Order: sequence, then structure tokens, then C-alpha cells
Amino acid sequence: MEERLISFTLYGQEFSFYSDVPDDEVQEAVSILRQELGEPEECGPTTTVPSSTLLVLACLRIAARHVNLQREFDKFHDERKKYKGRNELISGLIKRVATALDK
Repeated sequence: MEERLISFTLYGQEFSFYSDVPDDEVQEAVSILRQELGEPEECGPTTTVPSSTLLVLACLRIAARHVNLQREFDKFHDERKKYKGRNELISGLIKRVATALDK
């Protein structure tokens, strides 16, 4: 996909960059950022805190959620590996018993 100029406004400031990310993904990301910032979708600036500070705080909140989701996924993955290992052990035992009974 070819890079193009992406522009959006947050708290009355326009942000622009080049990207090849699909438009729907950009809009979804901007929407998530607006939710983190507490900015209504169609409203202008509603705070006296500098936008750069708000953006950093929003990024930190998103990063914290990412860390939490990564930990939950790692825990799930570890539990799944244990479960799979137990199933393989049980399957091996069943095959041994079946082989012994067939003799």
C-alpha cells in the first residue's frame, strides 16, 4: 500500500504524518486516543492541560493496558502449554495400555 498524508485534530491541534495504514485503522486508533483523552469526538479543546502532556498520559494508559493484556496472554499461553502437555501424556498412556491389551 502506498503512503499518504494522514491528518486529524485533537484538542484543537492538527496532527499530520505519512502512513500506509488503512484509513479505517487510523480512524479506530484516533477514536481510541480520543476516548483515552476524554475528548468528545466532535468537540474542540476542553482543558487547559497542554496537548502534549495529554498525549503522553494517553499513551501511558494505552501502554499500561497493553502490558496487562500481554501478561494475561502469557499466563493463558503457559496454562495452555501445561494442559496440552497433560493431554499428550494421557494420550501416550492410553496408547500404551491399548497396545498392552492387544497383545
